[in-house]
Amino acid sequence: MKIVVLTGAGISAESGLKTFRDADGLWEGYNVYDVATPEAWERNPELVQQFYNERRSQVLAAKPNKAHEILAELEKDFDVEIITQNIDDLHERAGSTRVTHLHGVITKSQSDAKAELTYPIVGTDIRMGELCELGSQLRPHVVWFGEAVPMIEVAAKLCKQADLFVLIGTSLAVYPAAGLIDFVPSVIDKYIIDPKTPDVKRYKNVINIEKNAVDGVAELKEILANAR
Repeated sequence: MKIVVLTGAGISAESGLKTFRDADGLWEGYNVYDVATPEAWERNPELVQQFYNERRSQVLAAKPNKAHEILAELEKDFDVEIITQNIDDLHERAGSTRVTHLHGVITKSQSDAKAELTYPIVGTDIRMGELCELGSQLRPHVVWFGEAVPMIEVAAKLCKQADLFVLIGTSLAVYPAAGLIDFVPSVIDKYIIDPKTPDVKRYKNVINIEKNAVDGVAELKEILANAR
């Protein structure tokens, strides 16, 4: 059985990572449009670089939580594909082997001239003056507001192939990621794990688990075990 899981801010929050989801567009005290747009990078690259260097330090200090770990464990019995809106690498560190990052991953850098050129980061910081092989400044490997989401077609294809779909910790407010559920076959079960269930009334076969990610994924594990 192919289980396709779409994760959002709620699963990372339980590892202590703050996002702008909960605070009126503010992310660690910054307006997201001052630190997470191409225009912000053009206007003040030093500020943007500093912001993501700080976020990267937080990500590296954070640890995967039980929800991440259970999703990784499910690979023993199921064909599990993780699609994440999050820019951390907690799914990988928990042991998940098939993770599609819609919005990039903060532990890599990319060329300012050509986004396809990505590099591992040694340590926590990207420094101004660090250049790619084309001679352009390195920036975080993160999809900013206003930029294309290059992995969205890959994610949509995975959703079409799902035998079971799980949505964890996302409000379905950020597009195009929020539209992925439209590609999921209508006849299959769709589990929604979030204390505040997003508006999914128009979809069929929805099972709501109104819990946080850790408790909700634990419940899902029991449901899957009992169904076998």
